[in-house]
Amino acid sequence: MCGIFAYLNYRVPRTRKEIFETLVKGLQRLEYRGYDSAGIAVDGPSKTTSDQNNNSICLIKKTGKVKALDEELYKKDSLNLDEELCTHFGIAHTRWATHGEPSALNSHPQRSDKDNEFVVIHNGIITNYKELKKYLINKGYEFESETDTEVIPKLIKYIYDNRENDSITFSKLVERVIKQLEGAFALVFKSRHFPGEAVATRRGSPMVIGVRSEHELLTEHIPVQYNSAHHKEEVHEKNTRNRADSSSNINSVGDGRAVEFYFASDASAIIEHTNKVLYMEDDDIAVVTGGKLSIHRMNRQAGEDPVRAIMTLQMELQQIMKGNFDAFMQKEIFEQPESVVNTMRGRICFDTKKVVLGGLKDHLKEIKRCRRLIMIGCGTSFHAAVATRQILEELTELPVMVELASDFLDRITPVFRDDVCFFISQSGETADTLMALRYCKDRGALTVGVTNTVGSSICRETDCGVHINAGPEIGVASTKAYTSQFVSLIMFGLMMSEDRLSLQKRREEIINSLKMLPELIKKVLSLDEKIKAIANELYQQRSLLVMGRGFNYATCLEGALKIKEITYMHSEGILAGELKHGPLALVDKHMPVIMIIMRDACYTKCQNALQQVTARSGRPIIICCQDDTELTKNAYQTIELPQTVDCLQGILSVIPLQLMSFHLAVLRGYDVDFPRNLAKSVTVE
Repeated sequence: MCGIFAYLNYRVPRTRKEIFETLVKGLQRLEYRGYDSAGIAVDGPSKTTSDQNNNSICLIKKTGKVKALDEELYKKDSLNLDEELCTHFGIAHTRWATHGEPSALNSHPQRSDKDNEFVVIHNGIITNYKELKKYLINKGYEFESETDTEVIPKLIKYIYDNRENDSITFSKLVERVIKQLEGAFALVFKSRHFPGEAVATRRGSPMVIGVRSEHELLTEHIPVQYNSAHHKEEVHEKNTRNRADSSSNINSVGDGRAVEFYFASDASAIIEHTNKVLYMEDDDIAVVTGGKLSIHRMNRQAGEDPVRAIMTLQMELQQIMKGNFDAFMQKEIFEQPESVVNTMRGRICFDTKKVVLGGLKDHLKEIKRCRRLIMIGCGTSFHAAVATRQILEELTELPVMVELASDFLDRITPVFRDDVCFFISQSGETADTLMALRYCKDRGALTVGVTNTVGSSICRETDCGVHINAGPEIGVASTKAYTSQFVSLIMFGLMMSEDRLSLQKRREEIINSLKMLPELIKKVLSLDEKIKAIANELYQQRSLLVMGRGFNYATCLEGALKIKEITYMHSEGILAGELKHGPLALVDKHMPVIMIIMRDACYTKCQNALQQVTARSGRPIIICCQDDTELTKNAYQTIELPQTVDCLQGILSVIPLQLMSFHLAVLRGYDVDFPRNLAKSVTVE
């Protein structure tokens, strides 16, 4: 739930001020992942030692956002900001608290001792930290924080203090540490005993490495180095077979010439420096020594790819900048006409009415033979599954289960070899969804990923998948990823039903509506000022109900979630059919009620719910189709939307609620992009 960024310049002279600026800017790109405190570690004298040599490490940590840390850096008189460092390794971290309140002591980097011999930054959670802490305390090590992370630098110091000889490598120390760790983690280590060296590793939490050099890299494929010589021979043989070029026997990137390395939780922190990145796999240990990057593993697993490829990112820097908008969330709401086009681009031929999802086509026959579809996600991704369940059942003629990942695991749900399980996650790193994926794989089900992040864990571990192509989403409250997930799942249904004659008319109606969708979204976005005016009347309220049914029930859940996330108002998405079974007790003239009533199969039933609300002096704000005079006469306020096919109407009806939540949060004086207690990528249970 935290953001990791580290920067190593090898034979590339940088002043300490330039290094600070690089580290801080990297953290700012990752601030959506955590923002209650931040810290960095750089070469230089620490607070508690008079050692002035280059092997000493200075820690600077501050509660609050990265901006507070940035201001703190320039108050350190002991550090010469103009000093030029030819080779230097600095690490930085922005935190979202899981163990211990936000404070300087609980902030990362966490240290091994008062002399900062080893320091580490961590994203994830160590589940056996209490046992490790008890063991280390018994060995005489003193702890100063409440974090689970602090056991890691203490443990590596214990191993170093008890090493069998002085020739032990930094990577070997880290290897011995991670053998003792349980849970999820991405870690970057720095040590005064190994100046200019970096070691990073991951298990269940994301880590990407960027490489920047003026010289052409000798190889873009790094063979993994295993402990066993037998494994090394296997790797060499495979590389020789697969790659005839002379780089196949090169085990590292970098040849001792000038090079820069960037370690981050997300490629968005790296893209302004380089588009050459390597995604680490679970239990990889990445080591930079003498300007050379190599990948190490303890053992080779069956079927494991023994090579890590350096990829070229297509992301552009302007994609992660706010532009003319006040917040990333606002920008991402207004990007939806383009993001849904990008989701459909190259996949739908509107002339031939053919839909092809390249990542699924090789598995389509197997999917069509399955017994049921299981859609698994958390939060907004779960809502995307709820939104499309009805049309998927109609188009595939298969039973569709929609599951919250955490509940799915708690119930030990039966899963069979003839099930197809979809794992929906914007980041592709959501911990509960990832664990559900591994649970289903162990039971032999076909697994399908629906993610927005190339190279993510879900992307790599599923049998096949769909990349939603929504573009980087920085705001913690997901908006464009939801609508792109929605469209992706609709396209899956269309692909599955291509050979069903009885469904051709329905398919054609949906495909024609998808073609019109970007223009209809633009029309909805043009209602922004009206929605802002309604928000002006609501922002002082403490609670808000959102009601609908059928295809619009998921919109109620998602709209209520958006309002909860960033306005801190209580909000509840209610199935209108359940209104008289309890929720009606909440309705009076003081309770704001938003009702979504569209011209679809549930129209008459929703009108009945509206009558029940108005009979209790409720003042409903109705989201409805244009020119629906029947509804407008019973409404306190109306938001009139263009009409589309019933199964796509939820894409249009959710946008007013996204805008409403944004304006309510601004009017209430809250930070829209960084809501309290939340983080973008939930990488812990």
